Amino acid sequence: PDRRPDAAFKARNRVLQRMVDAGVLPALDGELAAARPVPRTRQPMPALAAHLSERLRTSQPHTLVHRVTLDRTVQAGLEVLVERRVRKLGPKVSIAILVAYAHSGEIVARVGSADYLSHDRQGALDMTRATRSPGSTLKSFIYGLAFDAGLARPATLIDDAPADFNGYAPANFDLSYQGTVTIREALQKSLNVPAVSMLEGVGPLRLMSLFNRAGVRAVLPRDKTPSLAIALGGIGMRLEDLVTLYTAFPNLGQARELTDLPRSPDQQRLEPARLLGPQASWYVNSILSGTPPPDHAAANGIAFKTGTSYGYRDAWAVGYDGTHVMGVWVGRPDGASVPGLTGRSAAAPILFEGFTRIATARAPLPAAPAGARLAQNADLPAGLRHFTRGTQLAGRIAGSHPDPAISYPPNGAKVELSGMADDRHRPLILKVNGGSAPFSWFVNGAPVDTQNRRRHSTWTPDGLGFSTLSVIDAQGRSDRVTVFLK
Repeated sequence: PDRRPDAAFKARNRVLQRMVDAGVLPALDGELAAARPVPRTRQPMPALAAHLSERLRTSQPHTLVHRVTLDRTVQAGLEVLVERRVRKLGPKVSIAILVAYAHSGEIVARVGSADYLSHDRQGALDMTRATRSPGSTLKSFIYGLAFDAGLARPATLIDDAPADFNGYAPANFDLSYQGTVTIREALQKSLNVPAVSMLEGVGPLRLMSLFNRAGVRAVLPRDKTPSLAIALGGIGMRLEDLVTLYTAFPNLGQARELTDLPRSPDQQRLEPARLLGPQASWYVNSILSGTPPPDHAAANGIAFKTGTSYGYRDAWAVGYDGTHVMGVWVGRPDGASVPGLTGRSAAAPILFEGFTRIATARAPLPAAPAGARLAQNADLPAGLRHFTRGTQLAGRIAGSHPDPAISYPPNGAKVELSGMADDRHRPLILKVNGGSAPFSWFVNGAPVDTQNRRRHSTWTPDGLGFSTLSVIDAQGRSDRVTVFLK
């Protein structure tokens, strides 16, 4: 066709007429096709989502058609974005992007590298599935667990100062300290010492349990147990693991398993994994949605968190709105250091531009669930105004006032509350032993509006099912139980 277009035009139309005569092409379709000009230039073959295509072809070599969840337009746009952005980052640096629907877990786009055919960038490696250090991206879940446990609120004060955790002495990225800040400021500025302090209060095992509930298998260093270093990226995780975890926030605490393949009706009915309570998730959303955007980027209604692994090896940014969750990784596939590479400077700008290629308008984040409200520090209960290292251990050290322990209802109890004549639920008696008055009670992270702050109180539930009850004493020490109300 490029040298003899007239002959090609006639030959093409003879084939079309034979198809119509044979009954394999409708006459109208044949006429429309015959009226079109013959292409004069050779077009490249489509080559989108190379890593996913290769994986499916290798795992199912006899399947002729693979149906996937990817959006062709979004995939193509993000591949162009990655190709353009990587030129400014160095010859051996690569970029990976993963986008998923928050409510279904279906993957919209998967860009495994900056250039599949590049030898220098090791483009054949799918970096959405490579295990790397996640840097500070897990801090969101540490504070979420603290909110759930009744240890803190966004307005709670916490100290950012040099500290030693039994030989582990974390420092902030810029080697400076902010003094006393709110939890909101600590997470938005990604301060290291407050995050490690909070993980000490929450417990590394509880964070690992959260990962397991989401189906995420985090990788610890050989012969190591979960430690406070997890707060700063001392664990291995994949980009698709981070996106899985972050689907919990648009869903107010419930994470969705990701998939590249359309789900069957039975799979669609599977319950998502509950990682955090609705109130705790909403608190995290309120913080991350207020994080200042990267330089030269306009605020576009997304909540996001960045991370940088030790030695400038990995730069991360994970963001979400009410519909999509996007994760971005930047670094060298061989794990070598890239001096100056940070999540905020390298990955966050790609994240913000990537969201503009998904949709022109942002879907809003969920509204505040029942019981969630943002209070000023002065309006918080005394035990929530300032989180201090070791306050939950003060009773054991002093000896005169043991830690608070909920004596009723006991952990794991099934409590009958129904049966009232007017369909109301019976009030539940709350009792605590030990600790120092006054006491503050919380249900699923929300404060209980009780008239007294003594050891005996009552709470009238507004629904049945599982509930987590927490109590905090005057010294900030806490206890929690999970009960089933029926």
